[in-house]
Amino acid sequence: CYFSVSFPSVFQYIPPTAINSTLRLIALRQTMALLSIHAYIIPGTDAHLSEYIAPRDARRAWMTGFTGSAGTAVVTQTQAVLWTDSRYWVQAERQMDCNWELVRDSSTNSIANWLIREVPEGMEIGFDPFLFSVGDKLASANRSLKSLPDNLVDKVWTDRPPLPPENLFRLPDNIIGRTWQEKVQDIRQQMSDNPYKPTAILLSALDETAWLFNLRGNDIPYNPFFYSYTLLTQDDIWLFVHNQRVTEELHAYLNASCQDSLCVQLPGYDRVRNELQGYVEGPGVRVWIGTEFTTRGLSEIISPKEKQLTSAYSPVLITKAVKDETEERVLRQAHVRDAVAVIQLLTRLEKTVPEGQETELTAAHFVDECRSKQNFNRGPSFETISASGPNAALAHYSPTNESCRTLTVNEMFLLDSGGQYLDGTTDITRTVHWGTPTDFQK
Repeated sequence: CYFSVSFPSVFQYIPPTAINSTLRLIALRQTMALLSIHAYIIPGTDAHLSEYIAPRDARRAWMTGFTGSAGTAVVTQTQAVLWTDSRYWVQAERQMDCNWELVRDSSTNSIANWLIREVPEGMEIGFDPFLFSVGDKLASANRSLKSLPDNLVDKVWTDRPPLPPENLFRLPDNIIGRTWQEKVQDIRQQMSDNPYKPTAILLSALDETAWLFNLRGNDIPYNPFFYSYTLLTQDDIWLFVHNQRVTEELHAYLNASCQDSLCVQLPGYDRVRNELQGYVEGPGVRVWIGTEFTTRGLSEIISPKEKQLTSAYSPVLITKAVKDETEERVLRQAHVRDAVAVIQLLTRLEKTVPEGQETELTAAHFVDECRSKQNFNRGPSFETISASGPNAALAHYSPTNESCRTLTVNEMFLLDSGGQYLDGTTDITRTVHWGTPTDFQK
């Protein structure tokens, strides 16, 4: 393991699966010191509280080396600590160097308890309010919580990945059951029917806006989403996206040049804070938000609290969960096509594994290739889990050149994979054995 804070040029052994975080921590701590921040919290999500995030939002992963989908890091001037659940303990130990401490017992050593114990009274704990939900509990206990809208990791991440260059695109008409105009009218009716009479709805989760407008993108690996917010009233629609990626065809599709209540205004993705601030300053407004996917930063703009109407989920997420007839039909068709790809892999493995010609990586690449040839495919829906023997015991393992094993007739093989299609998303798991399994394996 590598550890050298004072002398970063002195190298000891570091596992090939881990990164050297020393210089990154030094840069972050210098930035913290300039702001008199004693501790800084780094969650593993983005400004939309997404489960899957783009490489440019993987701040916790860049700082720690740990790439699991769940976990939070805290950095002080002398300590660097990571919390994650038991699914990822082995992965975290493999990926982090000795600058970092892994907390296993979060029930008694929660982030809040750790901060109370390790941060002296009166010291400031910094966090980015646009990476925490409205419901996140950050206990202060005489410690000052300082909201820092300029993310400190971004300040020291000199080679942060850029925005993806691809344009947004609309779904084909033959797989759409409801137009975006029909969906907007449905949501507006739910606003009118609500006894608390909201005047607007703010959508923050990326799947909400993608579903509402029947649009798709490629901003998040393995997910058909794009960076976006929507502010919807009875008379206006504001869609906040990176406008350079909206084609002339999409401008026409969204009626972006007209002025009535079914015309979409495109102020630009970075304008959401200013536009929301301007809207809530008006008289008699009340903004409906879903607390599970609205950040603290946006919620704080909607003040005083009387201007908020909160529910766990927005009406868009609830409505989206009920599939119409077209959605049900095309989703079944997507699953049939996806099953063909999995069958093609299993058929191949029956021949190649006994011959010793197959590895975890070759199997993963083959099933991904088979899916890519299916109609409407847009790639895998998550990183393919192709795992044999002890690797198959890891909850979220994916093969690499360093960890890859050859498949044999003596070990079990786990395949957990899925595809993104324009008409549906799949996720299928199969565990197989090509020889005679032992009683213990059974």
